[in-house]
Amino acid sequence: MSPHHSPADRHLDRADAAHLDAIEDDSRHVDLLVVGAGIIGLAHAWHAARRGMSVLVIERDERAVGASIRNFGHICTTAQAGLAREYALDAREEWLRVGSEAGIPVRTDGTLVLARTAAELAVLEEFAAGRDDEVRMLTPGEAASLAGFETPGLLAGAHLPNDLRVDSPDAVPALARHLADIGVQFRFGENALEVTGGFVRTTRAEYTADSVVLAVGHDVDRHYPDLAEQTGVQRCRLRMLEIDAPDGIRTAPGVFTGTSLLRYDGFASTEAAARLRAELTESDPELLEHTVNLMFTQRPDGRLVIGDTHHYATTLTPFEDEELDDLLLDRFHRLFGAEHLRVRRRWRGVYAAAQSGPFLMANPEPGVAVATVTSGIGMTTGFGLASAVLDEFVLAPHRA
Repeated sequence: MSPHHSPADRHLDRADAAHLDAIEDDSRHVDLLVVGAGIIGLAHAWHAARRGMSVLVIERDERAVGASIRNFGHICTTAQAGLAREYALDAREEWLRVGSEAGIPVRTDGTLVLARTAAELAVLEEFAAGRDDEVRMLTPGEAASLAGFETPGLLAGAHLPNDLRVDSPDAVPALARHLADIGVQFRFGENALEVTGGFVRTTRAEYTADSVVLAVGHDVDRHYPDLAEQTGVQRCRLRMLEIDAPDGIRTAPGVFTGTSLLRYDGFASTEAAARLRAELTESDPELLEHTVNLMFTQRPDGRLVIGDTHHYATTLTPFEDEELDDLLLDRFHRLFGAEHLRVRRRWRGVYAAAQSGPFLMANPEPGVAVATVTSGIGMTTGFGLASAVLDEFVLAPHRA
């Protein structure tokens, strides 16, 4: 296999598939049945198994192929606010535990934020003043050294050392294999056709459970359309690319730029963020028009995952505009000061989004909990969300 060929691009081998699909015919009743084997579903399985529950995970595809592997692998703990921050702090500890137990590499290099205008620097300084134990302000030289490249116009930087990173296309299937090793049952290639309290019918079988967690991301409307409509759940499509690192740069942390300061609530809630938005409205309105978060992470093979644009609709257009990729590449040309960027892969990501808040946690009927991250921070908060859902919607009713 080519060193640039991700394991996510191949099918599980026969041994893995047999191992993950292993389930006895007389074991179709479990304490918890999880629909969806993305990071949110796996996080629920992880917490439930650690609490001694019998768990079955049903996934319509042969492996997770959705938002859980189409991302930066960035565990952005520091920049969250409110409930998302609480879940992110919990999730951070779980990622470290999962990494240790499952042998999943979890990088602890943090995040580097690059400030190239006075407005960006003002946001960073205000944010750092309220999180002085979580943010280290950097001179231009220090920031360039940590980035591994010189970026034109750099004024300053900030290092967020508590953030983590995983390589999502490897980490998510590795977590599923570990869960299978500790007793979680999996049924891949089964689509859930009917979900009710204590009962799930799939394209292959029927199962019963004390509780069901529906963790299907933006497809919650396929099962509970009224709930999705009431909470304003839409689909967010984004564009991402994988490029060769210009001049072979090596960058240990994930890298944010000025647009990231409007993307994450910890930054965006500062007073200085309004001035930054006004500046971008004047200087580069395309970035705001397409809700661009100009950031990147480096994969183990050295390639850079860059992105991303965001567009929202209940039903997404099937057509992609080449101009969006051109926009991203142009802005990364400027960031790196590079004349040529070679694209290796491109993809569309899709995740759930809602104006009502970063999470959808609901109990649409007895015995069923819906758990969806509606803000694009599933890798960052999923383990924290799952623990809360189990406590409130799965375990609490049985204690009453």
